[in-house]
Amino acid sequence: MIHYMKIRVVYIFIAAACLLALGILTMVMTRIKTRMDANKITLPSIDDVQAESWAKLAGKRIFFGHQSVGYNIVDGISDVMNERNYVKLNVLESRKTAAFDQPVFAHSQVGKNTDPVSKIESFVKIMDAGAGEKLDVAFFKFCYVDIMRDSDPQKIFDAYSAALEDLKERYPEIRFIHVTVPLRSAPKGAGKKLKQSVKLLIGKPGVLEDNIMRERYNRLLRAAFSETEPVFDLALIETVNPDGYRCYAAKGTRRVSVMVPEYTEDGGHLSDKGRKKIAEQLLIILAETAETL
Repeated sequence: MIHYMKIRVVYIFIAAACLLALGILTMVMTRIKTRMDANKITLPSIDDVQAESWAKLAGKRIFFGHQSVGYNIVDGISDVMNERNYVKLNVLESRKTAAFDQPVFAHSQVGKNTDPVSKIESFVKIMDAGAGEKLDVAFFKFCYVDIMRDSDPQKIFDAYSAALEDLKERYPEIRFIHVTVPLRSAPKGAGKKLKQSVKLLIGKPGVLEDNIMRERYNRLLRAAFSETEPVFDLALIETVNPDGYRCYAAKGTRRVSVMVPEYTEDGGHLSDKGRKKIAEQLLIILAETAETL
């Protein structure tokens, strides 16, 4: 009887903890979805790009290195081209030097997820294998898993910056585009809510702590390049909802940027709506860059 009572007490405690956890996360989720910056952000419109710019872009040789979110973006580019027949890119998944003998938007995986240095090294190897002698535009992106709460953003940025400065010196004809690290949104679904809630209850860091580190890296990148070189601010675009307001979560007195929930299905990868939004902004940057070449 005593043993049975102990079990009941344990079950009651667990149930209470779970309900508390769900309540905490519901509050967090509500704040994420409803707290927006007061000042609206107006992103460039793809419809404002001149036809001459699209024609110039179609004639360029471009390489994009990425992992899974990159595939989302490439799919978004296909979405845009299906809607706008004046946007014409020869999209090809390849890193082979021969692919750059013609106008192309080539893309491929670089490095390994969770290892940002491997992506830097992989990108450099592709340039040195022959692509650097042929390309007009080149860039790669980190994934959100490459910078987490225990990462050293300064160390990663220093490695990236040193590699890019070396590439710019050796391949002065290439216009390199810098890309901010994507962010995550809050988890969806009851199971994921509970998992995140338990982390909150027992004091383990979660999405917001990871995003804080990603934004530390992004601030370094923006400060270094935004005034002088093209920067595709993927992280910023992910946080701007369709009405032009930035989405963030409150952590104490601090505001932490998060991806707009509608732009993702799993908290990190891009939904159909998200991938098209990101692709449009990337194409605008590419068209603007093509104008300067």
